[in-house]
Amino acid sequence: MDTVIEHQSFFRKWSSLIVMSLALAIIIIDTTLLNVSLGNIIRELNTDIKSLQWVITAYSLTMAALTVTGGRIGDMFGKKRMFMLGAIIFATGSFIASISNSVGVLLMGESIIEGIGAALMMPATTSLLVANFHGRDRAIAFGIWGGIAAASSAIGPILGGFLATNYSWRWGFRINVFVTILLLLGSILIKENDEKRGPISLDWGGVFLSSTGLLAVVFGLIESSTYGWWNAKETFMIFNQVINLGGYSIVPFALIIGLILIVLFVLWELRQEREGVSPLVSMKLFRNQQFTSGVITMGVMSLGQAGIIFTIPVFFQSVKNLDAFHTGLALLPMSLTLLFFAPFSAFLSKKIAPKRLIQFGLFLNVVAIFVLRQSFTVGAEVSDFTPGLLLYGMGMGLIMAQINNIALSAVSISQAGQASGINNTLRQVGTSLGSAIIGAVLLSTLSVNLINGIRYDAFLPMNVRPYLEKTVSQQLSNVEFAGGAKISAKLSPQLMSHIQYISHEAIADANQTAMLYAAFFGILGFFAASRLPNTKKLERADKSEGGMKFH
Repeated sequence: MDTVIEHQSFFRKWSSLIVMSLALAIIIIDTTLLNVSLGNIIRELNTDIKSLQWVITAYSLTMAALTVTGGRIGDMFGKKRMFMLGAIIFATGSFIASISNSVGVLLMGESIIEGIGAALMMPATTSLLVANFHGRDRAIAFGIWGGIAAASSAIGPILGGFLATNYSWRWGFRINVFVTILLLLGSILIKENDEKRGPISLDWGGVFLSSTGLLAVVFGLIESSTYGWWNAKETFMIFNQVINLGGYSIVPFALIIGLILIVLFVLWELRQEREGVSPLVSMKLFRNQQFTSGVITMGVMSLGQAGIIFTIPVFFQSVKNLDAFHTGLALLPMSLTLLFFAPFSAFLSKKIAPKRLIQFGLFLNVVAIFVLRQSFTVGAEVSDFTPGLLLYGMGMGLIMAQINNIALSAVSISQAGQASGINNTLRQVGTSLGSAIIGAVLLSTLSVNLINGIRYDAFLPMNVRPYLEKTVSQQLSNVEFAGGAKISAKLSPQLMSHIQYISHEAIADANQTAMLYAAFFGILGFFAASRLPNTKKLERADKSEGGMKFH
């Protein structure tokens, strides 16, 4: 009888991991799904790329701004309950997005409602993992969870491209509704932790300051490529009203306002704790070196990862002329090795300290980036990227599971919601910053390379060069969406072919430059990981009035 109960408990525990990993998968896949369906949506909703950029951006903004709050609500009302509520909200947003007939409806469904649902689900999944798995089992669980998290980012373009090509982009959202039904049915397998919850109250001042502060910062980072870092590239408008900033970009104002609000948030939270009021985020968490160094390493690591995911698809689609579906297939070596090495790292952690696995993974990432950098040539084949992608997936696999485990094992179960919320928020901010910086480097370098390539190319007639310079500089942003400059002048096939070669060479050189920045972030992550504890034994921290004690 005891054996039967033990088997049932074993089945329930590991089956719940599948449910939570599936929830994480649809959240991450949804962040990449729209990118490969832009052309289809533009035609069907009669809109433009800029409007859809807002839809994509607003989804990440909502998640970044509300994830900490979602974790705190889970601590208050129950993580499993918030997981289920988040799934229902997520499905509702997906359904609204799937029937949208305008960008406004799509924005409401995909970016706002889905974003709120994801902000409730994401911290709940990591909190429930901390609560239901312990010791070696937790390391294995985070290995599987981390592998699925990263592999999902590669599955998104493949799935989105397949559905948009063979059915409709709307099915990318409709599938979420069916997956949510499976999640709700499978949630009966998830065991809610019985630890006493905090007082039923919410720090609304903290919610406002953290949400608006992060919104402002992430907005500034993501929109830097649109408005410029300092001087305004475009006019900033709110509700069709032009905001006069004296020729300066909105970006520095957004970043400064956001940082001020975040500083005010920290001061507010410290005041709440001094007065004995339950804060949104306990600042005591950051006294714990293991947790703090873990989340910082996670954030820095995301900077480089975002660059890789951004630059390689641009090259594949612009130079190798791959469609979205085949671009996703080309990234499979990375996702497959990541999916294998993430759970495998849990077994390696029996003999090697997680800190060393993370540092070795970051080292592999830097090596992989330099290998990939050498692959960016006009004559490169897709297969030339396989060695670098395999190495990068291997490094990410070693990092993903261990870094979550090492950070979240440092806190008590009652603080797991707050801790996972901070962890996920820093990852989201890191991803946004990495995309903004590396994207800006890629496009600005591409602009210089293209113009110089045309200006100083001896093969091009002198009377054609000024026209070509103006044309490519005005249409440069099309490169990001796998387009190209449309040249209306009648030129010979030989000249058109040569211009295309100059363009491809400029893109390859720009990608090589962008890779250097990705490598720098990888090196930065390696040094950030040096602050992690060098121990093989990771177990949750116990609450105590004197601070944190570790097993």
